[in-house]
Amino acid sequence: MQYPITRRAAVLGALASTVLASGCGLPRSGPNKKEIFAGSVLKGGDAFVVTVNARVTRATSVLPSFGFSKAFQTAGVVGSDTLSPGDTLVITVFENVKDDPLLGNTGQRVSQLTEVQVDGQGYIFIPYAGRIKAAGQTPDGIRSAITRKLDAQTPDPQVTVSRLAGDGSTVTISGSVTSPGVYPIERPTRTLAAMLAKAGGVSIEPGAALVRLTRSGQTGKVWLKDLWEHPSLDIALRPGDQIVIEEDQRKFTALGATGSQAMVPFKTETLSAIEAIATVGGLQTMNADPTGVFVFRNEPAEIANAVLGRKDLQGAQRMIYVLDLTQPNGMFEARDFLIRDGDTVYVTEAPYVQWNKTLSALTGATGATSNLASTADSLGGG
Repeated sequence: MQYPITRRAAVLGALASTVLASGCGLPRSGPNKKEIFAGSVLKGGDAFVVTVNARVTRATSVLPSFGFSKAFQTAGVVGSDTLSPGDTLVITVFENVKDDPLLGNTGQRVSQLTEVQVDGQGYIFIPYAGRIKAAGQTPDGIRSAITRKLDAQTPDPQVTVSRLAGDGSTVTISGSVTSPGVYPIERPTRTLAAMLAKAGGVSIEPGAALVRLTRSGQTGKVWLKDLWEHPSLDIALRPGDQIVIEEDQRKFTALGATGSQAMVPFKTETLSAIEAIATVGGLQTMNADPTGVFVFRNEPAEIANAVLGRKDLQGAQRMIYVLDLTQPNGMFEARDFLIRDGDTVYVTEAPYVQWNKTLSALTGATGATSNLASTADSLGGG
């Protein structure tokens, strides 16, 4: 027995209606434009939806503020021969007597004192000369002081003083650097940039490298790129400085119809919306809606007030910035709008994509129904 054609059509029509009615439950990468705009404060939601323009870009262009304090920048270069606690000296005394020298044995006119270390209080001890203040002086100053002390006890002593590679005048370099370690402050390495070069430079992407320097409990931090470009940031070093090379920890999240969905670290000091999209492989050609590029962000109250032209907002505000790449200036706006740490960049699917998914589901369901109907016809005929 064959089912009437009208009955089969009714079955197929009912299935089609079911699939279309359930279209909102089909797989997709996230909310569509209509749903995002429905969450606007203007429609009873809890987020401000703002179209990006030149004014919005200026109000939101905020970068982390790094730099060295005035005390760091005005510190003069330490003399390459200035002594510090921990430095080691080699002192040689030539005496003009042969039979009974003050420091040496009989017949020994030259006496050498090796590895004379400047103590924690900045002094050295020389036999017959006593304790002499060394920290802050140069080897020549120490030579004069020793000569004066010994001159009253041995006729016309000749003294030489040399400083070994300064164990006292050192800095520590650690973090993402090629050769971490303790380095002496010497004539070629008396500034920050020169010392970093001595350590072999950084071992990470230079555009994402931060240089942190701590001195006497105070810390300053600059971008490595800025250190290269601005000579005023190449500050003079001091004994005990701690230099750490850090990798930028900022990240943004990419979701939706982009080349990849991931949490992405910053690779440069600044990152625009168009660069962020390019970093994750651009827009999916067959799926993305170029009119629906959104940036989700919790914005500080002062910036949110500036963006919205208000003064009454308090605390962080949920902001959704909208970029339309199809507009005449859309690409320029995306190029100028800066992404910040913690942002979520979301690209909606084009409207036809969901429609195609609905049609695919309908086509598949219709095919399955036809097979069931054919099977039923066969069974009925038997």
